[in-house]
Amino acid sequence: MKLTDIVLRDAIVTDLEADARDGVIAELVDALVAGGAVDAASAPALVAKVLDRENKGSTGFGKGVAVPHVKHDSVEKMIAAVGLSKSGLDFKALDGQPVYSVFLLLSPADKPEEHLQAMEVIFKNLSKETFRHFLRQAETVEHVTTLLDEADSQQFAG
Repeated sequence: MKLTDIVLRDAIVTDLEADARDGVIAELVDALVAGGAVDAASAPALVAKVLDRENKGSTGFGKGVAVPHVKHDSVEKMIAAVGLSKSGLDFKALDGQPVYSVFLLLSPADKPEEHLQAMEVIFKNLSKETFRHFLRQAETVEHVTTLLDEADSQQFAG
């Protein structure tokens, strides 16, 4: 599985408008709706489920990244959105630091193995300092898609 298999190009937001966790999650779900990956009628339930998951434990894992994720019956195909914040967000990250890069992963409820594979691919790349650095510096959707392609071809060292 590759990042380019799961990240919807139309749901890459390089300059998030929201400045806090809840708004960012809603903004990224909206981007997936606008990109045709998620049904608009399901959006409120998806946002609520992601926020419920966040309230149980932050997915702001530190080093400026967060990976909110849920499995939901309304999701037909595993899909991810990427959001970037220039100023940083309070995501209640485990290290207490601002989050600059957010990967929102939505998975079908009946495909837990694929969900785990996607999480593994996302974390493998976000654990690489070079990838995080370039992602944080990206200013356009094209920059982000190029980084995802490079990550998929394993061009980033740890």
